[in-house]
Amino acid sequence: MHPVHDFDQDANRRGTDARKYDPALCPEDVIPMWIADTDFCCPKELLDAMAERVRQGHFGYPYNDAEFGQAVAHWQKERFGWDASPEWVDFAPGAVMPLLYGIRAFSAPGDKVLIQTPAYPPFYALVENNGRRVVRNPLKLINGRYEIDFEDLERGLADLRTRVMLLCNPHNPTGREFTPEELRRIGELCLKHHVFVLSDEIHGDIVYGGRKHTPFAAVDPRFAGNCCIAVNPSKTFNTAGLRTAAFIAPDPNVRALMLEQRMNNKAFGRPVFGALSVKVLYRQCGYYADQMLEYLEGNIRLVEESLSQCRGVRLVKPEATYLLWLDCRELGLPQPELMRFMKEKAKILPNDGETFGREGVGFVRMNVACPRATVERAMSQLKRALDKEA
Repeated sequence: MHPVHDFDQDANRRGTDARKYDPALCPEDVIPMWIADTDFCCPKELLDAMAERVRQGHFGYPYNDAEFGQAVAHWQKERFGWDASPEWVDFAPGAVMPLLYGIRAFSAPGDKVLIQTPAYPPFYALVENNGRRVVRNPLKLINGRYEIDFEDLERGLADLRTRVMLLCNPHNPTGREFTPEELRRIGELCLKHHVFVLSDEIHGDIVYGGRKHTPFAAVDPRFAGNCCIAVNPSKTFNTAGLRTAAFIAPDPNVRALMLEQRMNNKAFGRPVFGALSVKVLYRQCGYYADQMLEYLEGNIRLVEESLSQCRGVRLVKPEATYLLWLDCRELGLPQPELMRFMKEKAKILPNDGETFGREGVGFVRMNVACPRATVERAMSQLKRALDKEA
């Protein structure tokens, strides 16, 4: 019998070092609904394991035990049905870092990297700060759902300077969980045009409506040899501050190139508590992920019902992630005014859609991984502010 986690519990993060609640960004009268961590306490199993580790009283250099890779592989098998080998797994200090290693390993300065937009803002920085150029494949919003423009995708991949595709699945910020058929088409096009795939799958645990996340490498053995996958328990279990992720590279040559880039950046030492968190969470805390998913679905229903009574803001209903993409274009506000309206009148702080690229103008991203009472308060404040603007 698994324990029941209380997701209604107030984590009381204001006044701590939580970036989400930084008073310079988010005064006390504003509800922070921006950065992608949760307001849920971590599972008791992790807290107990960390307390026991503290009682040891020493935190010297750890050795790299096999349990880290075994735990990651176990989670992939248990949650997604992918029989990944522990030997394919290695450590990274955050899920963005494998993407950096891959960009450096499989492209050169001046080459191009394809991303599907709107896109997680660090994707742009990863590409441009390393002397590469961004190729956009804009997703198309059709009848309230984002779709891949495969003709445009192939044009971008066919460019002889395009060496890498950054795939984000589940997709941040649109909330799409790409289907196996869509992933197969992407994989075939990347093989056809000799483009390497870096797949960010850190939101893979949070998929709704009976859907199931599909790891890119599990779609076809040929794709497994042409990709590297980044995973991280941080989105599910609120452990982003532990700075511990993993990458999965089934092909030994790919893995060697990734490890070479990690070594070049001296980013190979596993932190004591981060490595512990991966082993505990991926082995013992599946129940927490299941319960959180059910709770989040309730939060999303609440937002959907509330916005159905509001003018000018529409929910792009998510298939995955706790990051809701809100279409505010009917309000007709320039982006700076839209953000001022949200913060100063509705008293909520979402992410600015424009930071996700030009396709995000007129949108905001709202994080609902918080107690339901917080979502209720935020929706009430937004409705009142919209009613006053009408």
